[in-house]
Amino acid sequence: MSEGSPRGRNAGLATLGNMDYVSALVPPVVMAVFFIALVTVIIKSQGGPNKAKEDAAVDAALARAESAQQAPRTDGV
Repeated sequence: MSEGSPRGRNAGLATLGNMDYVSALVPPVVMAVFFIALVTVIIKSQGGPNKAKEDAAVDAALARAESAQQAPRTDGV
């Protein structure tokens, strides 16, 4: 084959133009930015003025679950 034929060195490989690379990389980059922002918001929202109230609610729920699990059943089963 001659050098100028369409079947040159990269005949079997898919090639992308410059804009194709950009359009292929934009969605993962956007998702990464939003994920980092989400994690940052979650970390910054930990604690604060309601931390004691939230911790008390979780402790009470765990205590109820443990007492219900350890309580003897009296319904004849």
